[in-house]
Amino acid sequence: MTDSKKKSAITGYPVAHSRSPLVHGYWLKKHRLEGEYGRVEVSPEDADAFYRTFSGSGLTGANVTVPHKEVAAGACDWLDDAARAMGAVNTLWLDEDGKLCGGNTDGLGFLGNLDQLAPGWDVSRESAVVLGAGGAARAVVWALLSRKFTTVHIVNRTFENARKIADEFGPKTIPHSWDKLGTLLGKTDLLINTTSLGMSGKPPLEIDLTLLPKSALVTDIVYVPLETGLLKQAAARGNRTVDGLGMLLHQAVPGFERWFGVRPEVDDALRALVLKDLEETE
Repeated sequence: MTDSKKKSAITGYPVAHSRSPLVHGYWLKKHRLEGEYGRVEVSPEDADAFYRTFSGSGLTGANVTVPHKEVAAGACDWLDDAARAMGAVNTLWLDEDGKLCGGNTDGLGFLGNLDQLAPGWDVSRESAVVLGAGGAARAVVWALLSRKFTTVHIVNRTFENARKIADEFGPKTIPHSWDKLGTLLGKTDLLINTTSLGMSGKPPLEIDLTLLPKSALVTDIVYVPLETGLLKQAAARGNRTVDGLGMLLHQAVPGFERWFGVRPEVDDALRALVLKDLEETE
């Protein structure tokens, strides 16, 4: 390891099980680049100081995962449009003057996944239904509005959380309580689960898709298991489905390009590599 080698890492708490080193390591090897991508665990009490002194960390840049995305955003000298809209960053880099810059690529990862696995998915852009009102939901709402969806419905068990996101993103976003979901499904072009329901070790997502049009696309940001109960139910009734693994892979692309100077591709070999790792650790 030499000082000239570019170094990046996943930062957060905890980071031991992050697949980001696997993804970036694959690209470094594929493109034969002299670089390194590792893990840096940052405790919550140290997070603010770590990101505010990032230029002294020895890292070219970093990814940021929970629970530090908002703290890292607050430490940045500059934020891209997505990060400003979401108040959170997942990608950091230092500019030529050593200033800390932050971006949020979660929404781009969501779009890249659908563009790759469901070409033409955004031809019909009248209505989308987003389940959940956390950070992932905010990223998905931003992404859908960037693709000019007419209306984005945000459905959450705690209505106030859905309303908060709708207030932030404007009149094209409409908040709803969970009991309104049935009536919304009958007119939607796209259904997205951004909650942890259906994830391994979490309660199932209990939802009735009877009224959902067969033309609607259904996607889930959960990727463990790869085919969630929601996706199984949707596929069984003839809806197109897209799993959440690609969002993880595509959101990593912009950061790698900034840090190492090459724009990588999310290919079948990378997907297979991460799937194998998921299977071995389940």
